[in-house]
Amino acid sequence: MNLQEIKNLDIAGKRVFIRCDFNVPIDEYSNISDDRRIRSALNTIRYCIDNDCSIILASHFGRPKNGYEEKYSLKPIAKRLHTLLKQDIKMAEDVVGEKTLEIASSLKSGEILLLENMRFEEGETKNDEILSKTLASMADVYINDAFGVSHRAHASVEGIAKYFDIDHKAAGFLLAKEIKFFYHIVHNPKRPFVSIVGGSKVSGKLEALHNLIPKVDKIIIGGGMAFTFLKAQGYEVGKSLVEDDLIPEAIKIIEQAKELGVKFYLPVDVVVAETFDSETVAKGTTIQEIPEDWMGLDIGPASAILFEQALTDANTILWNGPMGVYEMEKFAKGSAKVSHAVASSFATTVVGGGDTADLVRVTGDEDNMTFISTGGGASLELIEGKILPGVKALLIED
Repeated sequence: MNLQEIKNLDIAGKRVFIRCDFNVPIDEYSNISDDRRIRSALNTIRYCIDNDCSIILASHFGRPKNGYEEKYSLKPIAKRLHTLLKQDIKMAEDVVGEKTLEIASSLKSGEILLLENMRFEEGETKNDEILSKTLASMADVYINDAFGVSHRAHASVEGIAKYFDIDHKAAGFLLAKEIKFFYHIVHNPKRPFVSIVGGSKVSGKLEALHNLIPKVDKIIIGGGMAFTFLKAQGYEVGKSLVEDDLIPEAIKIIEQAKELGVKFYLPVDVVVAETFDSETVAKGTTIQEIPEDWMGLDIGPASAILFEQALTDANTILWNGPMGVYEMEKFAKGSAKVSHAVASSFATTVVGGGDTADLVRVTGDEDNMTFISTGGGASLELIEGKILPGVKALLIED
């Protein structure tokens, strides 16, 4: 994959539009609870500052429905950027208003303008041509550093790139790093290559599973999606989450693994409860004895040991999706044990997906992972073998 990178462009003194991913979690008081995505963009921003560029930053934040909503404003992001970069950040009132375009055109070297939430503009998610062209008119150079949305054909991700030639658009340092890591991991891993796939539903990860099976040596399935596979093998799973329509696909995946000699791991015990809430009574049980009116919400201790043993000889581990409802303390133990096992392995460890990234931060294992991706959906589509729209726009034609 021949990706144009910012380091190969002449950006000195130019106006640079950087699409970032500042979609960070906030608490009930609108305080940023995890600024990892903001910090991840700093290398590209600082590189542009060092090259005397004037800088326009753009990002989405949350899911606003009808234009401006105060709770989705990027003002808290501007404050955090000011703290991290130790310089003033000009905060735009909107995305492409007359005054905003005026400020963008009169930016001096080293100055930074942060546009308001891209999704305040209806045309953003529709990849509107007029919006794309207006955004492009703000700058001489376009940089995409937003891996987390590069699987979306949006105006500030794909549409805008059409208005720049290959010498004036590129991937920022973060995007280039994400693409290289996943491309290398999936196409040229150091073996044994083990993939851990969790989360609630099989449907969201079906293509990824089909694409991973021929590439891995072992695959570990946990989380809610495991119950579809367990039911496919004839187990009674009570009221656990099951996608009945995908049972034939689950059987197909298990058979595909068997044919290719891929070791396929499912939970051997689970933690179950009668209701889905933090106050409910929970108990452990083997997969053969899940009560009829109970639901599985975490892998059990025996499964955690089994999965840990499966990881002992791994040289590459790719993990996407938690093992249970880790947000509730009594259903977080399985995910935490797997997190510790991945972190303490000697393998190259790649964590993909927002929930998994959040989980390893909560467990304190963040610093012991080789690489933590900033994008869930985007990393899944890369694993599926797709070329992301935001990346395709930055490829150098051979």
